[in-house]
Amino acid sequence: MPLRLDSRTPEFEAQFAALVDAGREAGADVSGAVAGIIADVRARGAAALVDLTQRFDRLELVPAALRIAADEIDAAVAAVAPDLRSALETAADRIRSFHELQLPVDQRVTDSAGVTAGLRWSPIDAAGIYVPGGLASYPSSVLMNAIPARVAGVARIVMATPTPGGVVNPAVLAAARIAGVDEIYRIGGAQAIAALAFGTATVPRVDKITGPGNAYVAEAKRQLYGRVGIDMVAGPSEILVVADSGARPDWLAADLLSQAEHDPVAQAILITDDAALADAVAAAVETTLADLPSAGIARESWSRFGAIITLATLADAPALIDRLAPEHLSLQVASPAALFAAIRHAGSVFMGYRTPEAVGDYLGGPNHVLPTGRRARFSSGLSVTDFMKRTTFLDCSAAALAAIGPAAATLADSEGLPAHALSIRRRLSD
Repeated sequence: MPLRLDSRTPEFEAQFAALVDAGREAGADVSGAVAGIIADVRARGAAALVDLTQRFDRLELVPAALRIAADEIDAAVAAVAPDLRSALETAADRIRSFHELQLPVDQRVTDSAGVTAGLRWSPIDAAGIYVPGGLASYPSSVLMNAIPARVAGVARIVMATPTPGGVVNPAVLAAARIAGVDEIYRIGGAQAIAALAFGTATVPRVDKITGPGNAYVAEAKRQLYGRVGIDMVAGPSEILVVADSGARPDWLAADLLSQAEHDPVAQAILITDDAALADAVAAAVETTLADLPSAGIARESWSRFGAIITLATLADAPALIDRLAPEHLSLQVASPAALFAAIRHAGSVFMGYRTPEAVGDYLGGPNHVLPTGRRARFSSGLSVTDFMKRTTFLDCSAAALAAIGPAAATLADSEGLPAHALSIRRRLSD
């Protein structure tokens, strides 16, 4: 059964603090195994990819077959049902339109000293998109990762996705085609991340890797950060639903289970000021689980990590929400704007009774790649600027350098860096 908390009990603060601090990351230490895979790929390149793909994905390949050929992609796209292809195109259009709003603007200003300064935005050269395969194949993740890169102006977008037993998900390949992915490789796990980071004879290296994955993928991204950019090290999915007495228990149950079904260590939490609603939602979850195809995973998640929190008033909710800093925050209340205004930390917010979080997973527009594990306190969801970098610049005239140079030289002297000071004073004396 999920944890039940009530803010009116004396033990509430201790119980809530324990909920906030409880870890849900993978229990097994995979760092050593991942380090070995990375070293193997770095040393043996394509040969290591072939061996590891046979070992983990039960697929025998030659290096040239690691890349999925255009005719295979064409066949997969043709196999996608028309209604699914239309849904993917609708999602792509909406995601693209929203992300185009994020394109940054270059800046240039000349200050009172006559110094011209500014910044220029430019895309990275190549992005790698990781897309899980097998049981967890998500064409929506292709769109959410590749479209921002394409909007940013990235010249080459590479996708890596495992094909266990040689089985290709047609919808994943169709989404890649719609999103403008340039190259697709049938590799997965830590070995795919290593290949994208180092490059091999068959898989050219990239500058940044984004996309979800299992514990091995996440650990590989963590170990290779610095050699290659990454979006984030993401943990298990989570949703926090805040509901008042006007919310429907059956809708709330579905919202909670929509994230619980992702992973046995996903987390779904309900906060409400209505004790009767809390009981009704608990009952509705059980009723929904009885007929849910994903009940095995969802029930384990809900039983181990789920929570129902009853407050005296929802005015107390924002402080608790900010401490949890959830990946997904669903405000199932009559006046969500007022509550939203009081909240500082959340990955993405879904406002009002008619806004299920699942719409955001697919085609709402904002990105569904979001910070987990309370990381929304200091980070944001994937955006166009994650595939761009800004370069600052300065332009000093003789008069401008005369105005600010002496102070800069004085600072250099104070830090014991005489060549710094000399580079300024020689120009001032000429």
